[in-house]
Amino acid sequence: MPQFRFVTPHRCGKWYPELTLAQRQAAAIGAGFLDGRNGLFQAYRETRLETR
Repeated sequence: MPQFRFVTPHRCGKWYPELTLAQRQAAAIGAGFLDGRNGLFQAYRETRLETR
C-alpha cells in the first residue's frame, strides 16, 4: 500500500495512506493550496511529492 507526503525545502510532512489526505495536510503546512472551486491541489514551487 503506497504512502504519500509532501516535502518543501524547510518542512517535511508526515506519511499518509491517501493522496487526498496528504494534499489537505500539505495545504495546512503551507506547501500548496486547495483550489476551492474545483478541489484541485496546487503545490508551490520547490514542493515535491514523495511516495513509498
